[in-house]
Amino acid sequence: MKHVSILALLIALVSTGLVVVFQNAHLTPTVAATQALAVDDLFKLEFSIAAVILSICLVTLVYSIIVFRRRADDEGDGPPIHGHTFLEAIWTLIPLAIVVALAIYGALVLADITRAASSQPELEVKVSASQWSWRFEYPQYGIATSQLELPVNGPVVFKLHGTDVIHSFWVPEWRIKMDAVPGMETVLRITPTKVGKYKLLCAELCGLGHAFMEAPVAVVEEADFLNWVKAQPK
Repeated sequence: MKHVSILALLIALVSTGLVVVFQNAHLTPTVAATQALAVDDLFKLEFSIAAVILSICLVTLVYSIIVFRRRADDEGDGPPIHGHTFLEAIWTLIPLAIVVALAIYGALVLADITRAASSQPELEVKVSASQWSWRFEYPQYGIATSQLELPVNGPVVFKLHGTDVIHSFWVPEWRIKMDAVPGMETVLRITPTKVGKYKLLCAELCGLGHAFMEAPVAVVEEADFLNWVKAQPK
């Protein structure tokens, strides 16, 4: 019991320290969309659970190597070890419960971040992804550009199409990725919350020019967005 108590204390200390780090460390880019908050909360929970599991495994391993190492004068065989049904059931059922719980939580987060905004109308943007460029159409304004311009705090619904191979729409500060698939329409909803300049990347390997498939993204105030729309050729 002495070893069990010491081991439990060490695991508690190490796992607590790691959880505090993962809960407070800034491991992801700036949050610039409403949907990013829920995704970051999910990440933090998953990293915290992983930190506890890592602590249990590594602390137990290191403690066993140090405390139960073979002494210089010990040349005998170790005691034979047979299966332990209870322990095997525990380390099977607990991970299963964690995976199921995370799957349910992840499904709830997905439902939340894909839900249409009810408080104000959405700005529709049709996105065409081609090797190796992006094109954006604004049906409500009758314009098409190679730069994505959006009003801050306004809900946006992206309708994505791939013209040749599968591409993936990703702005790191918004967190969410969505594939643009030839022959079908996929939908992504984002509410930008921070004025600034960003970069749209393709997150799906799509050929020789994949690394260069980028587009500038600007999130601006509502008045500036309307002025930008007026300045676009129609």
